[in-house]
Amino acid sequence: MTLPILRGALALMAAALLSAAAGAQQTPLTIEDLFQIRQVGAAVISPDGERAAYTVTVPRDVPGGASDGVAHIELHIATGEGQSRAFVAGEGRVAAIAWTPDGQGVTFLANRSGDSAMALYRIDLAGGEAQRIFSHPQAIRSYQIAPDGRTLYFVAQDRPDPMRARLAERGFRANVFEEQQVFSHVWRADLTAPDTPATRFDLDGHATQVIVSPDGARLAVDLAPTALVDDNLMSRRWHVVDARNGRVISVAETLSKLGPAAFSPDSARLAFLAGADRADSTDGTLHIADARTGEMAYVDRWAEQHLYGLAWLDNDTILTLAHTGTTSALLQYGVDGEERARTPFEGGVLRSIDLHRDSGAIAAVVDAPTHPRELFFARPGEAFARWTDHNPQLADIAWGVQRTVEWEARDGERVEGVLITPQGRAPRGGWPLIMTVHGGPEAHDSDGWLNNYSRFGHIAAGEGFAILYPNYRGSTGRGERFMKLDHLDPPGDEFWDIVDAIAPLAEEGIINPDRVGITGGSYGGFAAAWGATIATEHFAASAPFVALTDLISFFGTTEIPVEMVDVHFMEYPWENWDMWLDKSPTRHAEGSRTPTLILHGEADLRVHATQSYTLYRYLKMAGEAPVRLVTYPGEGHGNARAAAQYDYALRVMRWMKHYLQGPGGEPPPADLPLPDMLGLEQ
Repeated sequence: MTLPILRGALALMAAALLSAAAGAQQTPLTIEDLFQIRQVGAAVISPDGERAAYTVTVPRDVPGGASDGVAHIELHIATGEGQSRAFVAGEGRVAAIAWTPDGQGVTFLANRSGDSAMALYRIDLAGGEAQRIFSHPQAIRSYQIAPDGRTLYFVAQDRPDPMRARLAERGFRANVFEEQQVFSHVWRADLTAPDTPATRFDLDGHATQVIVSPDGARLAVDLAPTALVDDNLMSRRWHVVDARNGRVISVAETLSKLGPAAFSPDSARLAFLAGADRADSTDGTLHIADARTGEMAYVDRWAEQHLYGLAWLDNDTILTLAHTGTTSALLQYGVDGEERARTPFEGGVLRSIDLHRDSGAIAAVVDAPTHPRELFFARPGEAFARWTDHNPQLADIAWGVQRTVEWEARDGERVEGVLITPQGRAPRGGWPLIMTVHGGPEAHDSDGWLNNYSRFGHIAAGEGFAILYPNYRGSTGRGERFMKLDHLDPPGDEFWDIVDAIAPLAEEGIINPDRVGITGGSYGGFAAAWGATIATEHFAASAPFVALTDLISFFGTTEIPVEMVDVHFMEYPWENWDMWLDKSPTRHAEGSRTPTLILHGEADLRVHATQSYTLYRYLKMAGEAPVRLVTYPGEGHGNARAAAQYDYALRVMRWMKHYLQGPGGEPPPADLPLPDMLGLEQ
C-alpha cells in the first residue's frame, strides 16, 4: 500500500499561514456561517458580449431569526469586476434566465403575486419592475425565444382533467400508482399576441427541454416514452423537429442518459452529452449528430474525464468543460473527433460556462476551496477575472488546509480524494477523521468549495477534525473505465476503496485510525450504513442520510429501479437474490459496534424512508452500539428547508464530536438546545 500523494498542499498551506498571520481576528467557518453564504448559479452573456446575467441563491438565515423555508433566487447583471447589481431580488425564486434577442432585457421564469403557475417575465436593462410577458394555465418548465424575438417555444404539462378536480372535491382522491401520469409537451406562442392561446405540438412522449436552432427553422426536443422518473433518466432521446409544424426530422438514438445540447451555428449539427452505452451511468461523453439524419458519433469516449458543458466555437469546433479527477479544464474538439486544445483551469473548479461566439468571451461559474460559486469572465487572450464577490465576510475565515490526495486500493487501483485538515501540525496520534462520501455513485468531489449543511469541510477542520472526500471507483471525473469498475459488485471494491484510505493517512501521522467516522447522503449514506455494519471495525461513528440499507426492499420502493440495475447493479434481484441480500447493510447489522445516527426525509421518493426505519430496527435489536433515528417531515431526498438543514448539521456534528473527540458511550441528548441557540424565550 502506498502513502498518500499530496497535490497543491504547499501553496494552500502557505496561503493559510499567511492569512492567519495577517488577520489575528480570523475565526473558523461555522455551521451558522452557512446560512449567510450566497452562491452564483446560472450565468449567460449578453448579445453584445459585454455583460453577464446570473442568478444568486440567497439562503434563509434561520439561526439569525429569519423564517423557515427554501432559499430565494435572485437575478443580477454584471458589467465588470466588482460591477454588478440585483435586478430582481427579495422573496421568490427566479429560474431559466436568458437575454432577449435584442439584448435590451433579460427573461426569466417566476411564480409571482397573481400567478397561478410559473410564468415568463422580462426586465429591461433600464430597470423598473419586471413585466409578465406570457402565462399559461400550467407551469412553464423550460422555454426559448426564437431569433425573431416574437415566437416563444416552451414546455408545460397537459391541462388537468376538470372531471378529476370535481371528483376530488367530492372526496374521490384515490391515486392509481404509475398509471395516472401527467405528460409535458412543447407549445408555441406568439409574444406579440400574449392573450392568444398557445399551440401544442403533437409529439409522442414526455418533453423536458426545447432548443431553437440559430436559423429558427428547427427545434431540438428531448422526449421520454413516459413521465416516470426511470424513463426520464434512462430513455430520453433528442428529437430534431420542424419548428413550423412539429414534424420529427430526425432522432439521435442514444443508449443511456442524456445531457445538454446545442445546435451548430449553421444549424446543421446537434452536439450533446450522453452516456456512451446502456451501462454508462452518466451523460459525460460528447456526441455529434447530423440534424437532418440523426446519424451520430462519439468523441473521445475513453478519455479519463467527464464533460459537463459545451458550446460551438464555429461550425467545426466545439468548446467543452471537462472535469479531470479533482480539477477542471476547457477542451476544444473538432467535428472530426480530434482534441484541438486543452486549457487546465487554475484557481478553482469550473462548474458551468457560457460562450459569446462572436467575441470569444466566456462567462463561467467557479468555486474554490475558500469561496463558493462566483461569476468569472474571460475575453480571448486574457485570463479569467473574478467579477463577483457575494461573500466578503469569508475574508475573515481561518481556513484549514485543503489538497488532493491519492492512495492505492488493495487490488492496486489508484484512488483519489480531497483532504482537509486543520492548520498546523497534526497532534500525536493524528486528527480524528470524518470520511464524507458523495452520493450517486456517478458523482465526484473536486478540489473546490466543500462546505454545506451535510458536508462539513472547513467547519469540521475548525473543530479539530480531518475530513476526507473519497472519489471511490464508480465516481465520475476519471472516465468510463473507472466509473464502471463498480458494476456487478456494489458495494464491493468501491467501498473498500474508502477503507483503504485510512491506513496510509494514519501511517503519515495525519489521522487517528481509531477515531474515524463516516457520513454521506443517498449512495454516500449507503456507504455510511455499510461502514456501520459490514466494516464496523473501521469506523467509530456513522451518520447515514437518506441511505440505501436493505437492497431488496429498496428495489421495490424506489422511483429508479431500472436505472439502479442498468447502470450499477447489472442484475435484477430475481437474477441474483444472494448478491442483493449480502450487499445490504441490514444483513450485517448483527454485532455492529459503530454508534450510528440515521437521518431521513419522510417524503423521500428516491430512497423511501422505510430504508432508515429498517436499519434502525436491525441495529437496535442486533447491534452492540447506540443507534438513533431522526426523520424530517415534508423533506425529500435531502433537506431543502433552512430549519431542517440547520437541525441536521447540528445533530451530525454533535454526534461526531461525541464519539470521535468526546467521551463516547451513551449518545448525546435527543433534543438540541435550539431555544437558546435561536434566542427563543422559554
